[in-house]
Amino acid sequence: MAEADLDVVIRQIAKAQNKSLMAAVKKRRDQIMARAAKAKDKETRDQFRLIARSTMELGTAAAKRLQNSAQNTADSYARAIRNATEEAAAAKATKKAPKKKNA
Repeated sequence: MAEADLDVVIRQIAKAQNKSLMAAVKKRRDQIMARAAKAKDKETRDQFRLIARSTMELGTAAAKRLQNSAQNTADSYARAIRNATEEAAAAKATKKAPKKKNA
């Protein structure tokens, strides 16, 4: 098969999106943690740390949902193509079967 299967392409794109999403989440977390380091009092520092932790948790959850959605889509596509191929082969076999003559 010379062409790439679409389910493989879907998985590759999702992996790339997942990496870029996680990089953005980590960058944002680091920015918030830098603000926490510059905070004047303990309350503000703790608040920024909590926000950074929440940002990381929510970003990770979003990345997991994105990955699961892409996997489901790729699996569904692969299953649909496999079923269509089997149906085409069955129809071709039925068409090629010789017709019996009643004598």
